[in-house]
Amino acid sequence: MNDEKQTREAAPLADGEAGAAAEAQAAPADLKARVIEALREIYDPEIPVNIYDLGLIYGLDVDEATGSVSVEMTLTAPGCPVAQTFPGQVEDRLLAVEGVRDARVELVWDPPWTQDRLSEEAKLQLGLL
Repeated sequence: MNDEKQTREAAPLADGEAGAAAEAQAAPADLKARVIEALREIYDPEIPVNIYDLGLIYGLDVDEATGSVSVEMTLTAPGCPVAQTFPGQVEDRLLAVEGVRDARVELVWDPPWTQDRLSEEAKLQLGLL
C-alpha cells in the first residue's frame, strides 16, 4: 500500500491541475492573512493606528471553506461618533478581500477597550514605549 501511495504522489500533474492543486493548498492559509491585512488598512478616525494593532478586534473567525468571516470588535469609547457606521465600513472592506463571500461585524462593548490592548507596534507608533 505504501508503494502505491508513493507512486500516486510522484505522478506529475498536468499544468492546469498543478496550478489548481497549489491554489487549493495556498488559498485557505492565505485567507486569514488577507483578512488581517485588510483590517490593518482600516484606521481609527481619531487615533492614527489601524484597528487591528489598536486592539479593537476582539474576535476573528475565518471559515476558509465557505469564505465566511465573522468579526467581534469594539471602539475606543461607547460614545464614539462612528459607532453606527464603522462596523458597516469594516464589513465592506472585508467583502473586498479575495476569497471572502460573507462578512459579519458585531460591535461589542464588553470588555471595555483599554490601552493594554495596543500591539507593540501601535505603542511604538504612539510613543508609548
